[in-house]
Amino acid sequence: MPCEADDDLFFGESKRMFSWLWIGIWSCLCVVSTLFTVLTFLIDMQRFRYPERPIIFLSGCYCVVAIAYIVGFGIQDMVSCAGPFPPQDAHVSSGQMRKVITQGTKKEGCTILFMMLYFFSMASSIWWVILTLTWFLSAGMKWGHEAIESNSQYFHLAAWAVPAIKTIAILAMGEVDGDVLSGVCFTGFSDVDALRGFVLAPLVVYLVIGTSFLLAGFVSLFRIRTVMKHEGTKTDKLEKLMVRIGIFSVLYTVPATIVIACHFYEQTFRDDWILSWYSRMCLKHRFPCLPVKANAQPDFTVFMIKYLMMLIVGIVSGFWIWSGKTIQSWSNFYARICGTRRPEAMV
Repeated sequence: MPCEADDDLFFGESKRMFSWLWIGIWSCLCVVSTLFTVLTFLIDMQRFRYPERPIIFLSGCYCVVAIAYIVGFGIQDMVSCAGPFPPQDAHVSSGQMRKVITQGTKKEGCTILFMMLYFFSMASSIWWVILTLTWFLSAGMKWGHEAIESNSQYFHLAAWAVPAIKTIAILAMGEVDGDVLSGVCFTGFSDVDALRGFVLAPLVVYLVIGTSFLLAGFVSLFRIRTVMKHEGTKTDKLEKLMVRIGIFSVLYTVPATIVIACHFYEQTFRDDWILSWYSRMCLKHRFPCLPVKANAQPDFTVFMIKYLMMLIVGIVSGFWIWSGKTIQSWSNFYARICGTRRPEAMV
């Protein structure tokens, strides 16, 4: 598939430049937000216990995803495109060398960016499932912090092993493609089946499972709130917790649903886009090809929304730590690092 502006498969040079800038800006904001969340955890680990701790790992995953996109912004099409290669036709001038979209695992930079992007994006989705599960265990099953934390090794096994297996499978199949809009490499751009099997289906499954645990936990919290009100107990803290969980859940589920919708749009119409491109190239180069009636073109706005929604979850993942406790944690840390020593007693 061509990577040149004049024969670009879907988008022109101006849209590519806008896309690189768009993704680069949002990636930088995502790194700042997620890095602040992770650093807040590192300076005050005792504050973040289960069931809240998966938020930290979720933020860490999105930090790596954003870093991969920042690298793509910096190098633009250096890894997403391969070549330029000399033309195969001997009658074509040697100056007309062409770039093509990177496919397979032979280009090391492309493979590394793919591994960063795919592994940590899938791991972040699984950490979302684990977060909703721990909320359900805490609210619905009345599990304490220690009981949930005693099973943390299984959470880590699921969150890191499952994405690793899928990543290795994609590498073994060679289903790695360059993405000219972001400058990175991912899977499913040239093979719709890979997009459906390794991206769309897992995201749908993780979102459904996580939402189910979330709803079950909310039902349990509402029951607890009702019992406490009947007994005359104050429910202010519980209601604040429910509001925070509700806001954080909306901030995750809405962007995740939009990302799934964008992937669904892409896998539905990609074959039509490619056939339409073939038809345009046949007309341009006067090749004898079967005509295609529809002039199908992808909506550039949908792709920009997809990248934004992928990164916005990382940006808002720090919502959980936006409180006075965070200010106190950093104040204590600053006092420990920069505090002055007491003057020694004079002899």
